[in-house]
Order: sequence, then structure tokens, then C-alpha cells
Amino acid sequence: MPYETLILEREEGFAVVTLNRPPANAISEGLMRELDAVLSEVEPDAAVRALVVTGAGDRIFCAGADLGSAFSGGNVTDFIRFGNGVLRRIERFPKPVVAAINGHALGGGTEIAMACHIRILKETARMGQTESSLGIIPGYGGTQRLPRLIGRGLALEHLLLGTQIPAAECHRIGLVNRLAKEGATLDDAKALARELATRAPIATRLIIEAVDDGIQAPIDQALEIETRAFQQVIRTEDAAEGIEAFFQKRPAGFTGR
Repeated sequence: MPYETLILEREEGFAVVTLNRPPANAISEGLMRELDAVLSEVEPDAAVRALVVTGAGDRIFCAGADLGSAFSGGNVTDFIRFGNGVLRRIERFPKPVVAAINGHALGGGTEIAMACHIRILKETARMGQTESSLGIIPGYGGTQRLPRLIGRGLALEHLLLGTQIPAAECHRIGLVNRLAKEGATLDDAKALARELATRAPIATRLIIEAVDDGIQAPIDQALEIETRAFQQVIRTEDAAEGIEAFFQKRPAGFTGR
């Protein structure tokens, strides 16, 4: 289907969704609804085994909410809750989602990136939950995901000060997985998505589920979550193929069955 605020492109094994609201790729209700629609379109497509999220242009990944429209008219609470649902859907998406952060990611832009499974950041870009500088707080999970990624104390410092964190520091504290050279962010993300697309789809989905379900659970409960996931995956054709390929010293051909 055609999109007004996003661009969806398919490549072999993965898809790329580009936030396309120049100049800042700011978040609007329309963008969030289209992002939700993209997830619905891509999820059942067996040919798409990974997803890359990036921003149009090379300066700003996403500068956060469109302050001229996001909080005016309509129900702000509904806007926040719906957007949170979309980001939670990304976080739980059964296929790996890679954020190609090809420019500054501020406010809601950082929140979109944090919901993705893996983050690659341009080495000259900055990230940050800058909402406190406007006298407000994050609304798309920033107060919850940032402490989970970098720790409570450091997260509180950046949240309270509204810090724009340089790329090198983002990498050092674990906010992003990798840094990319200027002009290489999307290519690096595509290379990673291409590699992820070769992995066993059922195992991939169950890893994502087990990590998400278990990360805040007591260790005994978390281990039971993993055991149940293992019981599911060990019976699959992909598991048999992976083990057979190991003994035959050849690449495995996973089919998602």
C-alpha cells in the first residue's frame, strides 16, 4: 500500500522502512499509524526476515514529536498510548529490527531507536531524551527503556538534563550496538539485516520473545521461559537442518519450519 510519511522498500531477505517527513522526520499521528501499518504488512511476509528502520536524508534520523501538531487537537493521551503500542510492537516484533540511525535522534527519535532490537549510529550523530528542556517528559517509553539499556543512575542524569549524547558516548554506555562512518550507516544496517535474514526464523522469534519476557523476571521464572522456548524450537525442521548442516560442515538452509 502507498504511504505518505514513510517509504517501504523490499530487498532480498529484508525490508527497509524510511521515516520520510523532511526536514526533521518528526513524529505525527499519521506517521505512527503508518508505521503500525508497515509492521502489519511486513510481519506475515515470509520473504522478509528482517527490518531496517532509518530516516530520510543524512542529518536527522528523527527529531521527535512534531510540536506543531502532535499535542494540539485530538486526545493527547490517546496519541501517547497508541504510539507506545506501536513501539512495543517493534520491541516484540518476531523478526529482527535494526535501527540505522543516520543522523540525530532526539526525543521520540531516540525512543523509536531504543525499541529496535539492534542500533547502528552514525559516528557524528547525537541521541538523547531532550524532553525535559521543553518542560515535559518522554512519552514513548524513554523513562523506561533508557534505564534498562544504560542503568538507572546514568539514565536519570541524561533524562533530567536533556542531554544530547555524542555517538562515541552512546556506544560506550551501551545505548547503541555499533558506530558507522559518515555515509555508511544504512549500508552497514543492510549488511547486518542480510546476515540476520539467513538465520532460522523460528529460533530468531523465540530468542526475541524469551529475552523480552524474561529480562525483568526472577531468574527461576526466566529460565523456565527459556526452557519452554527451547522445547518449541528443538522440534522444528530448522533445528534438524541446523544440526545436520553442522555435522556435514556446510551452511544451513533454514526455511522457517
